[in-house]
Amino acid sequence: MTQYERMTAGLIYDPGDEEIMKEQSALGDGLWEFNQLKPSQAKEKEQYMKEVFAECGENCYIELPFRANWGGKHLHLGNNVYVNFNLTIVDDGHIYVGDSAMIGPNVTIATANHPIQPELRAKALQYNKDVHIGKNVWIGAGVIIVPGVTIGDNSVIGGGSVVTRDIPAGVVAAGNPCRVLREIGPHDDEFFYKNERIDWEL
Repeated sequence: MTQYERMTAGLIYDPGDEEIMKEQSALGDGLWEFNQLKPSQAKEKEQYMKEVFAECGENCYIELPFRANWGGKHLHLGNNVYVNFNLTIVDDGHIYVGDSAMIGPNVTIATANHPIQPELRAKALQYNKDVHIGKNVWIGAGVIIVPGVTIGDNSVIGGGSVVTRDIPAGVVAAGNPCRVLREIGPHDDEFFYKNERIDWEL
């Protein structure tokens, strides 16, 4: 089994392998060019996303700069996904983002991890575990999501949270480590911020 095959299988592997580095380097050059695009170059931005990302649905938008050590090759976006400035993804593994998800500024999503065993870590070995973000999820500013985490549909992750374990659907969660604060319920159908009422006629 090659190191590349070990990488895609989620096993411990050598990320400095020549085959891996060659592909990763080319993708890094493409990402650098992507980040030089002007805000007015929407067509060029979409072209990159459609060609390089593992999946990119309709009406997806990313505010630049965007950081990804595989250029976004292992990023799967559903439809109507919005990503704010300075998203950093460690996309050695796959990252799945559902329809209508919103990702705030300065968010980090990592799939790569290193063994706890010191001898293996001294050799710079790693392994990857995929991240799954459900439909209509809102990830607040400055959130960190670690390898292997799943966030359920419609949930909200409060700004600055460190998500170290799975979060169920339909909840508000926050903190370090991130934990469920409450379910999304009737109060949220009436108020958009504290006791400020939603104007549904809007």
